[in-house]
Amino acid sequence: MSESQTELNNNRKKQLDLFRKLMPDFAEQLGVQMHEVYKDGAIDRKTKHLMAMAIALGVGCHNCVLAQAEAALALGATKEDFLEAISIVISMRGTTGIAESLRVVQFLDEQGKL
Repeated sequence: MSESQTELNNNRKKQLDLFRKLMPDFAEQLGVQMHEVYKDGAIDRKTKHLMAMAIALGVGCHNCVLAQAEAALALGATKEDFLEAISIVISMRGTTGIAESLRVVQFLDEQGKL
């Protein structure tokens, strides 16, 4: 994977800012929903973001993968947390799970977390 995952993530955030400007009411409601979904409950926030990252890896949503990985990192997810989540993706998807998960490995490497 030659493209920088950090640059892709920065572009994702830039485009998301534009989306928020173009559709402020919708973006606000979406933000309220996301806040509710990702707050601590029976499952803590970090784990919820790791779960969402794993789902995103499974469906191949690159923007989602990067957003969830970044959120999990901000909440203190460790290299071991990520690798365990990735192992679940691989157990469910096989070699396509490995291929998609390399995006997370590269992102963590670029962030100095490996």
